[in-house]
Amino acid sequence: MSAYRIRTVAELTGVSTATLRAWERRYGVPTPARTASAYRLYSEGDVTLIKRLSALVKQGISAAEAARSVLASSERERALPASGGELDPFVSAVERLVDATVRFDPDALELETKRVLLLGSGLLIFERVLGPALRRIGELWHEGVITIAQEHLASQVLLGTLIDLVRLSQPTDSSRRAALACFAEEDHVLGLYGAALRFASWGFRTMILGARTPPSAIARVVQSLEPDVVALSVTIPPLPSRGRELIDAYADACPWTPWVVGGDAVTGLRPWVEARGGILGDADPQDLRRAIDRALAEKRRRLAGKSS
Repeated sequence: MSAYRIRTVAELTGVSTATLRAWERRYGVPTPARTASAYRLYSEGDVTLIKRLSALVKQGISAAEAARSVLASSERERALPASGGELDPFVSAVERLVDATVRFDPDALELETKRVLLLGSGLLIFERVLGPALRRIGELWHEGVITIAQEHLASQVLLGTLIDLVRLSQPTDSSRRAALACFAEEDHVLGLYGAALRFASWGFRTMILGARTPPSAIARVVQSLEPDVVALSVTIPPLPSRGRELIDAYADACPWTPWVVGGDAVTGLRPWVEARGGILGDADPQDLRRAIDRALAEKRRRLAGKSS
């Protein structure tokens, strides 16, 4: 088995020796063996972990979040049998959460939620487990399979976990901020937490304003807190006249600030969002990130021209 000294690993991965030592000390990635003289010896597996962590950091994910993700991925890979016959861990996690809800077992629900946290990054956990589980639980309630008490219990536990994930995913070394809110008559906040995790993975610190946020509140946030971007969520389509009225009001609240509208009901609002210079949040995540970056660059140009 190959064993590399730290300078060789720095050359192989493009990560400085100082950063390698800092990652080991702060996050435990990796944990190289030591010689009798206390020199670090890195394995091929260590090098792979470092490359994965470095790639995530380059994508804008905080080092702490990236380290948690690669460690969890490494644990899953070690746990998988050689035959690869184990069920998808994300699908299994959703099934266990739904089953605990159907059985109305709060202890099992709490236990399964803690296990979910080992599956990877906050964004991955939201997209592959918590989001699908909450949607399925909502469907079971609408179908009459579970009671409102069961649905409320699961929602509180899983949304509480999402809140914790958003807090833990915040980049500590970023000055960029995103304000996230629901449309004025929108109560469904699930999409906000998913968006917050996405923005955090792009290096934004997030401020979640919550449900039923009117344009006047957005205007106050833009004026007082000066976020770099505003993201709005809408899952229940408003009446056409009300939808256009809200889009105009939100656009007016963000005169210089890029604003994004996402959620299940965004398609019906597309013409008005585009007409007022907003960004549609239903694009591929990388395309959306590029659109936001372009809007931020345009904002900087406008402000520079205004001050000159």
